[in-house]
Amino acid sequence: MASTVLDIKYWGNNLGVRLPAAIARAARLHADQRVNIAVEGDRVVITPMRDEALTLEQRLARFDPARHGGEAMASDERLGAERW
Repeated sequence: MASTVLDIKYWGNNLGVRLPAAIARAARLHADQRVNIAVEGDRVVITPMRDEALTLEQRLARFDPARHGGEAMASDERLGAERW
């Protein structure tokens, strides 16, 4: 089992711990991966979330025009060297 002792530091107004590469490899963690963090008794448990590829239907169901700004190209006006 991989193990190390680290210091908790401030990261803005939050607290953070930087995981050494050897620990991340042993836990199969990677940058930008989502994790679940839970407190179980006196332990903090970090559990990786499964990376799931979303279908087109799932992506479209999550799309919110108010939040994402609607259409990317809301105009029919030619902006560059497009040929119609």
